[in-house]
Amino acid sequence: MQLNAKLCCCLGAGCSSRGCQLFLMCIALQVYHAACNGELYSRPFIESFEETPMLVAVLTYMGYGILTIFGYLRDFMREWKIEKCHIAREREEQKDFVSLYQDFENFYTRNLYMRIRDSWNRPICSAPGATFDLVERSSNDYNWTFEYTGRVVKDVINLGSYNYLGFAENTGACATAAGEVTVKFGVGVASTRQEMGNLDKHEELEKLAASFLGVESAMAFGMGFATNSMNIPALAGKGWLILSDELNHASLVLGARLSGSTIRVFKHNNMQSLEKLLRDAIAHGQPRTHRPWKKILILVEGIYSMEGSIIRLPEVIALKKKYKAYLYLDEAHSIGALGPNGRGVVEYFGLDPKDVDVMMGTFTKSFGAAGGYIGGRKDLIDYLRTHSHSAIYATSMSLPVVEQIITSMKCIMGKDGTTIGRSRIQRLAENTVYFRRRLREMGFIIYGNNDSPVVPMMLYMPAKIGAFGREMLKRNIGVVVVGFPATPIIESRARFCISAAHTKEMLDRALDVISEVGDLLQLKYSRHKVLPSLDRPFDETTYEENEE
Repeated sequence: MQLNAKLCCCLGAGCSSRGCQLFLMCIALQVYHAACNGELYSRPFIESFEETPMLVAVLTYMGYGILTIFGYLRDFMREWKIEKCHIAREREEQKDFVSLYQDFENFYTRNLYMRIRDSWNRPICSAPGATFDLVERSSNDYNWTFEYTGRVVKDVINLGSYNYLGFAENTGACATAAGEVTVKFGVGVASTRQEMGNLDKHEELEKLAASFLGVESAMAFGMGFATNSMNIPALAGKGWLILSDELNHASLVLGARLSGSTIRVFKHNNMQSLEKLLRDAIAHGQPRTHRPWKKILILVEGIYSMEGSIIRLPEVIALKKKYKAYLYLDEAHSIGALGPNGRGVVEYFGLDPKDVDVMMGTFTKSFGAAGGYIGGRKDLIDYLRTHSHSAIYATSMSLPVVEQIITSMKCIMGKDGTTIGRSRIQRLAENTVYFRRRLREMGFIIYGNNDSPVVPMMLYMPAKIGAFGREMLKRNIGVVVVGFPATPIIESRARFCISAAHTKEMLDRALDVISEVGDLLQLKYSRHKVLPSLDRPFDETTYEENEE
């Protein structure tokens, strides 16, 4: 009681005395002592981020250096009309105007990105399920333009879509229900929720989402990106302090900037860095005036989509409670994909949803639909209904999309009278553990948490980004490759997204191809050799083992 009273005094007064600072340091030590002794975790928490081998890092920098030199050489040739320039540029009569294009960004696009542009924006012509059909295209001008060949590549194994639970399908209960709603209501709503666009299906979705999340109330939005970028400014403002993870999604970053709050960034998933910012914010207050901050808001994600890491939520909540801050949790990738019942990272750690002030997520991944949601206390949701730009000015969600979400969510919750949802969650967990383990045994460097269905595999060198994507597609495997600026310049990677729709045969086929291409491109960089383990029966229950 005395400890809590003193903390409240410090928070309220913005104390900056030496005694206050020492007191806050003691709090930090208590939090980390608990974390290190496992008192905050009810299950094993294993993540790996193997360091880049020195030789690989040097060769990667050399590769970018050579590309840059040749890029400047080609720019020189374009300037003297020796080589044709396809990039957008100012007309001659506009040379004295303010530049429309930033030089370095343009340089990177025309000289590096264009070399491997064929690895992105590939058009598909089927549902993005466990497999998909791909429209073949070719380029005669080094990826500046593409032409369709008229051929369709059939049954490409899909390791790129966020279809975690396999609900992005054109058959089954979800597709049937969405089709029936389309016939009854049509596709468009043609109004906002505040006017003539609030239908009974929207109300049903929000009540179901609140029940699924275990919160008092929830609100749905038509776009996942706007759920963050338009609602954070409605919640935070001048005089607020936002503490943001350095690897947060662009929607969180944009929302924080639009809010007008002061933003400070802590190292990715580093509780010592976060705690230091919290302690300094309370001890010193606002710049110049040293007045206490109106509120302190922590922005984090459940699963980080480029790293495959899971937020250390028990430690974040412990710090949030100690320093009386607020927590905004983005569960775009974790809702449906984590937890025994698919309720996300909160359930994964066995925590109380009430400990998270703002629970945000999207319907675009595990539910195979579109849009996003925010859940929390009823007074919070009521406030957003009248203050959120995304709620007031945006057109209501399309009813077929709403029905897709409702049907898939009921399936996950078991309200459809079947165990299909539970079995998909279990299958996803098993597929994830199996796929990650096999890649490590092969000698690849894999980032992230053992339970994360987002699996980044490190490529590093720029030439290998395009080569890996092309070689995999030749063997009928569709993958996503990622490079700078989406990742640090020497940490290019392939990102696999595992789905419950993948069978063991599909995963084995993909793993064999990955190993073959890995040998071809010399991608097996790991120095930590993992001995192949005896394969246990593939249908053993991952979550039940952890509970035992």
